[in-house]
Amino acid sequence: MPGSTHWVKHYAPLLCLLVFPVLAFSQSRTLTGKVTARKDNQPVSSVSIQLKGRSAGTSTGDNGEYSITVTSSDTIIASSIGYRRFEAAVKDLTTLNIVLEEADDALADVVVVGYGTQKKGDLTGSLSSVNSKDIKSLPVSNAGDAIQGRAAGVQIVSSGSPGSNATIRIRGIGTINNSDPLLVIDGVPTDVPLNTISPDDIASIEILKDASAAAIYGSRGANGVVLISTKRGVSGKGALDFKAFYGSQNATSMVDLLNASQFASLHNEMMSNNGQAQNPAFANPPSLGAGTNWLDLLFRSAPMQNYSMAYSGGGPKSTFYVSGAMLDQQGIVINTSYKRYTLQFNHDSRVFDWLRFGNNLTMSHDIKKNGSYDIRNTMAALPTQAVYNADGSYAGPVGQPSWVGDIANPIGKATINDNKTAGYNILGNVFAELTLFKDLKFKTTGGMQAMFWDSRSWSPKYNWQPIPQPNSSLFQQYNKSLTWLWDNYFTYERSFQGGHRVTAMAGTSAQTNRYDNMDGSIQKFASNATQQLDNGTVDPTVGGTGNEWALLSFIGRINYAYKSKYLLTATIRRDGSSRFGDENKYGTFPSASAAWRISEEDFFKDITFVNDLKLRAGYGVTGNQNIGNYSFASVLQTVQYNFNGTPVNAIVPQAIPNPGVRWEKVEQANIGIDASFLRNRVNVTLDAYLKNTRDMLVPMSVPISTGYSDIVVPSINLGHVQNRGIELAVNTKNLTGEFEWNTSFNVSYNQNRIMSLNDSVPLYAGSIGLNQNLAIQHAGGYPVNEFYGFVTSGIFQNQKEVDDWAVQVPGSDANNRTSPGDVKFRDLNNDGQINDDDRTFIGNPNPSFIFAMNNNFAYRGFDLSIFLQGIAGNDIYNANRIWQEGMAVAQNQTTAVLDRWRGEGTSNSMPRAVFNDPNKNTRVSDRFVEDGSYLRIKNITLGYTLPRSLVQRAKMSSLRVYISCQNLVTFTKYTGFDPEVPSNGIDLNVYPVTRTISAGINLSF
Repeated sequence: MPGSTHWVKHYAPLLCLLVFPVLAFSQSRTLTGKVTARKDNQPVSSVSIQLKGRSAGTSTGDNGEYSITVTSSDTIIASSIGYRRFEAAVKDLTTLNIVLEEADDALADVVVVGYGTQKKGDLTGSLSSVNSKDIKSLPVSNAGDAIQGRAAGVQIVSSGSPGSNATIRIRGIGTINNSDPLLVIDGVPTDVPLNTISPDDIASIEILKDASAAAIYGSRGANGVVLISTKRGVSGKGALDFKAFYGSQNATSMVDLLNASQFASLHNEMMSNNGQAQNPAFANPPSLGAGTNWLDLLFRSAPMQNYSMAYSGGGPKSTFYVSGAMLDQQGIVINTSYKRYTLQFNHDSRVFDWLRFGNNLTMSHDIKKNGSYDIRNTMAALPTQAVYNADGSYAGPVGQPSWVGDIANPIGKATINDNKTAGYNILGNVFAELTLFKDLKFKTTGGMQAMFWDSRSWSPKYNWQPIPQPNSSLFQQYNKSLTWLWDNYFTYERSFQGGHRVTAMAGTSAQTNRYDNMDGSIQKFASNATQQLDNGTVDPTVGGTGNEWALLSFIGRINYAYKSKYLLTATIRRDGSSRFGDENKYGTFPSASAAWRISEEDFFKDITFVNDLKLRAGYGVTGNQNIGNYSFASVLQTVQYNFNGTPVNAIVPQAIPNPGVRWEKVEQANIGIDASFLRNRVNVTLDAYLKNTRDMLVPMSVPISTGYSDIVVPSINLGHVQNRGIELAVNTKNLTGEFEWNTSFNVSYNQNRIMSLNDSVPLYAGSIGLNQNLAIQHAGGYPVNEFYGFVTSGIFQNQKEVDDWAVQVPGSDANNRTSPGDVKFRDLNNDGQINDDDRTFIGNPNPSFIFAMNNNFAYRGFDLSIFLQGIAGNDIYNANRIWQEGMAVAQNQTTAVLDRWRGEGTSNSMPRAVFNDPNKNTRVSDRFVEDGSYLRIKNITLGYTLPRSLVQRAKMSSLRVYISCQNLVTFTKYTGFDPEVPSNGIDLNVYPVTRTISAGINLSF
């Protein structure tokens, strides 16, 4: 019948698809067993159990047991990092116990590479991996601090401020704009702060460093990519893990300041040297004693505690991981703190052999508090001033400013002002993976990032000197950012006869974001108890803004291997971004890399001490779309002008549009060597790279005659920055057996240069206020953020030296000209006078070398880890010294000024103390540039794991206790609080890194 024929033709394939899994399942049965290690006969958890040629699989639980549905024709494969792969035919077995041999082969590890995974031994690009074992006992509040020094070529700059994010730089600074890498968590590209994730939930961190690895992320991979995978459940008996640590934090070092009697003596000398009257209160300096130590009052010992609990498990077809964590970190500066609450829920469910569902969900809530602390002002506060008045109120300087200064009580402001930010974050995805055919899979993922955060600043009125605040004030801000993601891609993987293996991936990705902001402020409240915007009475303000962006991408990658000897990877991504005009909305980002495993060649078989040797080479192009959302168009603003005496509102462009703006483009070439020696006990990775950022966005020079602003200007693609360097990572197993000793070491060299800018016009940077810029962006091969200023040449010892030198500050008034005791500045252009034309490059904030070494020891349950980390070849501009060693105004000084010039021959480095600084001794110069190199004992951890036979009596599977010290000792010549300063190298009011001593416990049931 025609109707029947039509039915068979159109619906029979669907019927077969539905019936086939049922028929296959009817022939299946359950296979159970236990996996143990050969060396100690102990169960091995988290072993991957797979069926060869099928997508079905599971993992062992903490007791090593597994359960999986099989058929008689299946072949079972058991694999785990550090063990040799096990393979056996199922046949008629219903129980199969597996014994794994130790492999000592890191090349078998599986790493995440973006839209998939790959064996480490098959990599052709440059990638660094950090797993949970490396960070399991570090008393840190965020993952950024935990990975510092763990990956070659990756610089992490931390801060001691509670709730702060670490700054990550991969292979140098690639642009004068946003140099942050792309963060991808469980497959979702995100800008959620890294500190909102609990380190206890992290399974692994992969860092894609070269373009051949990062090009799969196209327009967002220019600065590298950080891939974070959270933990997942394993089949078998449920596992309950509890972790806790409690620690005490302190500043790693303190700056020594003058006491009251020392300051009074200096102040008398400073005023006298300028012909000024001295403060009568300082007539007898020794009688003033020590006075007030403001830094001791601002800083404190602060506790930090962290608790987390996780439960994971599942059956043959479904696994789960759920956890909760709480961090409470008080800051070492008074009235600063950070609290974080996190929930993690990951789930995998295999409905059929051909269908798998899953989800990843991270939720967090954090609260960051700080008063209006100011570290530099606290250093400047006079030790002769009391903290409190006789009535208990906060004291302040009263009198002539040149005698008593003008610094408001820094302890009072840090205490009574309340600044708080509360964040609510959701990051998650749901996915479905279908096995369409034996070698073809399709995966679709829907992701969401929801960030809500509000900030609140309250300042009560006060009547302190020198400037009372007559009105209380309140500012509140509300922010919302919603991002949606939809990824779809196919993966084809097949091995062919003759040793050929092909893996291909192709798909699409769509992501969109909407951000909204609203804020308001008001002043003068009748009572401090009514801190609501409605209760203020004067000067109300309201504001708000919003923006959005979208990205549509087409992605593809192919991996080819021949007998694991010749490896090839090619990727391409085409991105379309709403941040660009019609001329340049789409960009294409290709890459290719290849590897030759020489150790697999027949001629290499006789070299027995080399277990693996692989050469790699790659080239690729990535982009940077972090340029702002509307650079191609005119951003409109509301202004008010006067028309015939009447205020009139108007809408005008804020800046001239640039419809031709395009991607910043990074071209990177990489060559590398991976080698293993002595039965895989020594593993070496060596990489060399050349990275060129072209079409870098720089400010456009806009003549005011155009009618547009010459201050708010568009960016144009005219810059070029180059980074080139070498990276070396070495991992060794020095001793094995009952006493184990492993070492990991990495060192990286990077050279950063600006090759071109906008018509070679220098761009000043590093502003510290008062029209002072400490750095400059300049073409011609100079580094990004190079310090720029005068060069010193000692101290004038007598008037003859002043007369014989180039004119610095001329004049007949001895109190307002260059005099003996002032700083000599070099006349670089030999014109006989010192002016701005004599400025030059005086320091490079970018380190030439970053390095780290970790030693792990284990003996009969005891474990000891000693981790060293450091940088070298960089300079720091210690801007705090401009004021605290200026000796020109009524501010306290560091004890370094005790060695100041007081007469001929007394000093050739520290100038005289003189009010108003007539010679401008504090001008931007190399006087304040210091060596920023340091070597730090980053962490020492000593732990003990109780014997399994003992803890099993308490119904536990493991119990470990430990003590740890973070940032124990720092070896450096730097004179500031700590040499770990922001990546621009300027130390001004920087919250110092903390030393943390902690004790912790890890329990598993």
